[in-house]
Amino acid sequence: MSQEGQLLDQKSLRSVIGKSADWNELVKDCIAFANATGGRLLLGIEDGQDAPPAGQQIPTDLTDTIRRKIAERSVNVAVLPDVVTAANGGQYINLAVPRAIAVASTTDGRYFLRVADQSKPVTGDDVLRLAAERAALPWETQTTLQVPRSATDPDKLGKLMNALRASDRVKPSVKEKSDDELLDHYQLAQGGYLAQLGILCLGQQHQRAQLTTAPVIQFIKYDERGQKVNKLVWDDHTLNPMELIEAVWLGVPDFREHYELPDGLYRQNVPAFDEVVVRELLVNALVHRPYTQRGDIFLNLHPVLFPRLFHAPFPTQILATGRVFSRIMPSGGRFLEGERMREAGGASLG
Repeated sequence: MSQEGQLLDQKSLRSVIGKSADWNELVKDCIAFANATGGRLLLGIEDGQDAPPAGQQIPTDLTDTIRRKIAERSVNVAVLPDVVTAANGGQYINLAVPRAIAVASTTDGRYFLRVADQSKPVTGDDVLRLAAERAALPWETQTTLQVPRSATDPDKLGKLMNALRASDRVKPSVKEKSDDELLDHYQLAQGGYLAQLGILCLGQQHQRAQLTTAPVIQFIKYDERGQKVNKLVWDDHTLNPMELIEAVWLGVPDFREHYELPDGLYRQNVPAFDEVVVRELLVNALVHRPYTQRGDIFLNLHPVLFPRLFHAPFPTQILATGRVFSRIMPSGGRFLEGERMREAGGASLG
């Protein structure tokens, strides 16, 4: 085992189990690592020891509890707990803490930074300096998870490469590049690893889930009394953002509805929802969401009556997103434009 220091800390299993659990201390260390260069916490190995106690077993639900407790007490902190079995048969938790892109803090506004083997509080002008450093490292270009560029999903990679080469927004000279060169050109990969934008668009399901901020979409339909009557969720991270748009459009049965209107001797079918408008709504939510923070995208469907527009009450429905997103991924801009998901100035496309 490595000695405790800038990138590593060890804690007894008692710090996360039972009445002796000190979640605030664990959160402080996670925030300190996240605000520095990232690091690991070995939970279940006592200070000064190289291995966990022989025969030590980790409760099956402890990793989920750790995720929940840290998420409840911190902001902009992602943790990746993994149960490891040592050579002596004892188990411990390797809690990886990636470097935070936004400034990490407790929910009550306290900041910490890892200095040598201690988690030091950050105060005064140091908080502003910490925030300024974060702006220089965009989320989408980071390779924190160290996923090899060869670990892409072949189907997703093929679809993306074909779409970029078929796009009229991509220069002919760019279309001539190889797949690896296109990954570098659009900053989907850095060196031998996929960047986080590359993982989001081209990674395997488990890799996308490890990003912790990969988009989740919820569709909720309400009746006239404001009661929920249907709910659909896309939260298994099997789809990248481009595939999510198609899945939502095809998966919501309400989007298939039509109204029949008189048209002389015939009747005309009018779609209840314009496909272009729905897709633009989804693209706006996906492109403009802040990927440094967790948060689901909600599509809320409400019925509305406009009785004065027609001779009889004409039912229509309003679809709205539950959040308003204002930040665009800057480094991923050229890639989004090539995919026709965004105009150069920032406006999204249907």
